[in-house]
Amino acid sequence: MFRKLHESAEAVTIYVEGKPVAAEPGESLAAVLLRQAVVWSRPTPVKGSRRAPYCMIGVCFDCLAQVDGVASVQTCMTPVQEGMKVERQQRKRCLPS
Repeated sequence: MFRKLHESAEAVTIYVEGKPVAAEPGESLAAVLLRQAVVWSRPTPVKGSRRAPYCMIGVCFDCLAQVDGVASVQTCMTPVQEGMKVERQQRKRCLPS
């Protein structure tokens, strides 16, 4: 559904659910997730409804994922970094204290 408008000479590798994925330095993690062949989504904690990146500006919290072992990361606000490990968030959102 989504594709990049250009190819970058530079690339970083992140791991989405354990699989290596090429990404462009500085792009948002949500943009990379939306480009995947298998639709990226997380289940809601109550009904298990599928949610995916939506607003892309940090307002809706539909893009939450576990990144490098940290839960409730807003992927639309997180730039990719080499070696990042991304997993679907399986539980309700954690709010900082």
